[in-house]
Amino acid sequence: MVRRLRLCSGLFLLAFVLSHFANHALGILSLEWLEAGRRVFIAFWRSAPASILFYGSLILHVSLAFWALYQRRRLKMAPWEFWQTALGFAIPPLLVGHILGTRFLYEVFGVQDNYLAELMIFFVFRPDYGIKQFITIGVVWIHGCLGIHFWLRLKPWYPRVMPIAAALALLIPVLAAIGIFVAGRQIQVLAQDPFWLKEVQATVQFANSSQVAEAMWLQNAILWGLGALLVVALLGRVIRRTVDRMRGLVHLTYPDGQRVSVVQGTTILEASRSGGIAHASVCGGRGRCSTCRVRIGAGAQGLPEPSPEEKRVLDRVGAPPNQRLACQTRPQADLEVTPMLPASVSPRQSADGPGYLQGQEREIAILFADLRGFTTLAEHKLPYDVVFILNRYFAAMGAAVESSGGRLDKFIGDGVMALFGIEGGPEAGSRNALSAARAMAERLAELNRALANDLQTPLRIGIGIHVGPVIVGEMGYGSATSVTAIGDAVNTASRLETMTKEFGAQLVVSDPVAELAGLDAKDFTSHHIEVRGREGGLMVRVVEQATDLAIDETATTSKVEPAEAP
Repeated sequence: MVRRLRLCSGLFLLAFVLSHFANHALGILSLEWLEAGRRVFIAFWRSAPASILFYGSLILHVSLAFWALYQRRRLKMAPWEFWQTALGFAIPPLLVGHILGTRFLYEVFGVQDNYLAELMIFFVFRPDYGIKQFITIGVVWIHGCLGIHFWLRLKPWYPRVMPIAAALALLIPVLAAIGIFVAGRQIQVLAQDPFWLKEVQATVQFANSSQVAEAMWLQNAILWGLGALLVVALLGRVIRRTVDRMRGLVHLTYPDGQRVSVVQGTTILEASRSGGIAHASVCGGRGRCSTCRVRIGAGAQGLPEPSPEEKRVLDRVGAPPNQRLACQTRPQADLEVTPMLPASVSPRQSADGPGYLQGQEREIAILFADLRGFTTLAEHKLPYDVVFILNRYFAAMGAAVESSGGRLDKFIGDGVMALFGIEGGPEAGSRNALSAARAMAERLAELNRALANDLQTPLRIGIGIHVGPVIVGEMGYGSATSVTAIGDAVNTASRLETMTKEFGAQLVVSDPVAELAGLDAKDFTSHHIEVRGREGGLMVRVVEQATDLAIDETATTSKVEPAEAP
């Protein structure tokens, strides 16, 4: 709720700033346009409902900033978070004088606060006030843009609009500053005429010395109050830390043997940072992105139950029961933790994905394919020609796999590994794998025709397909991370691909695949093979040409005729 209130109040304040900057930009056209825009701006923002919402949001946003400071167990934070926080705390001291000099003096004393009066002060009487306002424009805008960016960067559509958003983020304050500067320079030129200056001073009601003194007294009182809140927040942290230390320390143990001791009530993420342990946290510990999640080892029984907000995020990414968000979990006793994602995880990688990415056991079909005799062929080709032919081959095979509903796992030398049925199940996966094998054979034939003048002999391929339970998940390190599968079924599929050499065939498919796919396999030779780790061996079908496959895409029942082992 606190985060939602901070977000909503911040968005409302940013809407005010955006409309105010748009008004400033009209100064590029003329003083008349600037003042006309002000009348529209004032009509809305000085209405009773808008005023209540604006000042309520301002007080709420500032108060929650002090509360967030008190809540933090550690002041160590990421650079972007530091600058957003520092700029946020700089805004009230910069802005309070402007609010009192405009709205307060207008409401209490009837002092004019139109652009003519303000620009006279900023560019003629007190240029130092003008410089302060330009600084305020930059500080307010950067703080707001940082908040918006680190809120939206977790959205899947944000990378597409980010270039436009970045351009607008730069353009809007620049136009506002130019508008104020252009209008201010016009005022400076006009003020050089003593008769014009005397007329303005006679017609425009500026604040007198006693009114200014009263506004200054109120400004100092507000600044002292803000300073007192800052002291209370920091002092409160010290008192809480002292009390927590009296209650005892909590020891967190990490996979590499590192051990961090923190006071009770500290989140796991804060503990990692205090111990200098790199820990992913794309959203800055706000419980939005799930990148800080950890697997809990010994000591899990002493953890408090996850809050509804934390549980919602964990459910969204399909996290198992032994995983928690490090930014939301506050251990009360010793605990073993293992971060689930590398500290360098990017916002794109943090986007919500299927639950199997975290590791699940699923029954899928696995396809292995390998070029036959390509090593010998490559010995008589220039490196450029080898790369050219391989890229054409990979493009053809990749297109065949993807058009059949498969997922390319990896290219291994001149081989291909593909997964089918991760989301659709083993029946659909088996049918799609057979369709892919047929498509690969067809595309290879087309490739041979296209490269007839570049090849002494046509390219040949061997394909093996098996179905079975495997562990599927996103595995790897850094940029070499991908969705892959491990298990005996993978090894068996690779073994079947190798056996195409022994049988002199293009495809070897296990009987379980044929049965699940509803393949009419009576015309294909059957063989019984021994598979390491599998009792009783495995029945397979040998298909000389994968283009001979006749697959009923709608079939869900077996059409395989039983075959006896030789």
